[in-house]
Amino acid sequence: MTRKEIATEFLNLAANGHSHEAFRLYVGKNFKHHNAYFKGDADTLMLAMEESTRTNPNKVFKIHHILEDDNLVAVHSHLKQTPVELGFAVVHILKFKSDKIVELWDLGQPIPKDPINENGMF
Repeated sequence: MTRKEIATEFLNLAANGHSHEAFRLYVGKNFKHHNAYFKGDADTLMLAMEESTRTNPNKVFKIHHILEDDNLVAVHSHLKQTPVELGFAVVHILKFKSDKIVELWDLGQPIPKDPINENGMF
């Protein structure tokens, strides 16, 4: 698998209630992440992703763009906790060592009800 394919599979698994499998298959040793709302280790993030799926079983996650530069993959996506909400534009940046994800950043912006920009967020 390419790094783009690994990033896609990891995020889709995690968003769809399979965070344990996503981490088992694709996360490397000494993984760390930079989400300000959780401790920086793999287990904490994995469990938070699992809880998010339990709380929001009808979550919608759609990838729009994927970019790769050396050992980094950036994924631009649309995340909705329920099918009817506007959701967030999200960017995940995944750092790889060989074929394993060793570091992750995630940044999100709420999608406004009445955006000023006519181009949209995707």
